Amino acid sequence: MGKNANNLLNVDYGIGGITTHLRPREEGDDLHSETMVLNLGPAHPATHGTIRIVAELSGEKIVDADVELGFLHRGFEKMCETVDYNQVMPYADRLNYVSPIINNVGWCLTVEKLLEIEVPKRAQYIRVIMSELSRISDHLTCLGASAMELGAFTVMLYLMQAREYIWELIEEVTGARLTISYGRIGGLKGDLPEGFAGRMQKALDGTREHLDKADRLLTRNRIFIDRMCDVGTLTKEDALAYGCTGPFGRASGVDYDVRRDFPYSSYDDFSFEVPIGERGDNYDRFLVRYEEIFQSMRICEQAMKNLPDGPICVHDPHVVLNPKEGVYNSIDGMINHFELVIFGVQPPQGDVYLPVEGGNGELGFYTVSDGTGKPYRVHVRPPCFVHMGTMKKMLVGSNVADVVPIFGMINMIGGECDR
Repeated sequence: MGKNANNLLNVDYGIGGITTHLRPREEGDDLHSETMVLNLGPAHPATHGTIRIVAELSGEKIVDADVELGFLHRGFEKMCETVDYNQVMPYADRLNYVSPIINNVGWCLTVEKLLEIEVPKRAQYIRVIMSELSRISDHLTCLGASAMELGAFTVMLYLMQAREYIWELIEEVTGARLTISYGRIGGLKGDLPEGFAGRMQKALDGTREHLDKADRLLTRNRIFIDRMCDVGTLTKEDALAYGCTGPFGRASGVDYDVRRDFPYSSYDDFSFEVPIGERGDNYDRFLVRYEEIFQSMRICEQAMKNLPDGPICVHDPHVVLNPKEGVYNSIDGMINHFELVIFGVQPPQGDVYLPVEGGNGELGFYTVSDGTGKPYRVHVRPPCFVHMGTMKKMLVGSNVADVVPIFGMINMIGGECDR
């Protein structure tokens, strides 16, 4: 090969943070060929425009990789400083927009901790029910999309139909399917509608039926097992070192669940199991999420069976708006309403961190209050941002065909990851 050709092979095209020029293989290798740089995303159907992977390939094997995030960053934390505490709710919806109720609950609990208040027991149970329904829809979305990416289109349709049952329940209670803004500081937007218990049980029974069909078609399918087992393996030690939580961390053997280890919203009233994987590969991640759906349904049924009577908001005019009759017929009620609308909820000075168990793992809100009606500082711990840090470790040594399944089982949600 001539001198000019060698120079062309060593041109750096400036892609990502890895060495991206085409370089000759080491002397003594069996194949005298060069590695190739492959760009996946952000304009790639599997990345949804929110991630870019630059992979260096030697044949079908990935020998190096670089992962670039931030394409969906819109300044969530800074936006929170410009509005009052209740107005943060629509922004929180758009973190993990597949399970937004959990974001609402996490934000509400953080501010309520600053205020040193506790919502009524009925509100806590409803928060649990809606959070678990949201978690079910999140897991169904992840499993259905991952199945479709490996060609199991029928399984995807079964799981999407199951998700439709859950979304219809969520829409009935909140008025929306995704960006719901159902939470309120000190309580909830509204109570459960009449007859909800029966409709929820019917939806959960339908979900179980579709999950059984998916199980028979997929989880013991030879092709599916070959594509998922020993792919994207992450050891327990690596998962702990990176700070992995949720189904992703538990698939690697990390026995940690915020609902069990740091109970909130009366989660300690319910009996449920935390599924733990052993190998830390894509197949374990699939099975952990699959089993968690059944545990979430179990929690929903317990909460609905033991749902207490009572109010759904705290009785504090400085936190929750008075009923209309109290505003129109009382001067004190009108004053309280005016102050709450104009100045918002005003927690005392201080800072708190409060985690909840999101669909992808520990979702934490760190909030600083300066005593005014707007947060002084808000920081979010997004679980899938942490998990994306493991992407390179899982990709190197894998085949190029495994990139999409590995990425899919992380379940990276752009709004949550990039904020």
